Amino acid sequence: MSEIKVDDTVDITDVVCPVTFVKAKVALEELEEGEVLSIRMNEGEPVQNVPRSIKDEGHQILKLIDREDGTYDLLVRKTGS
Repeated sequence: MSEIKVDDTVDITDVVCPVTFVKAKVALEELEEGEVLSIRMNEGEPVQNVPRSIKDEGHQILKLIDREDGTYDLLVRKTGS
């Protein structure tokens, strides 16, 4: 499997829901269609809600990586929505 090229990264570990999704959405809006955003988030509510909300917006979830330190990296490809 080829390595996924990440075009930008946003860290939302310092905010709480629903601001987590808002920050992720704003970061996605700054990308071009087809580019990949890595979203660093805390376990718990953000991991449950942010991927679902991003998928509901029509973007493609590529991978959720458990960093085994209480945080996750979510890789998302921006789609033309």
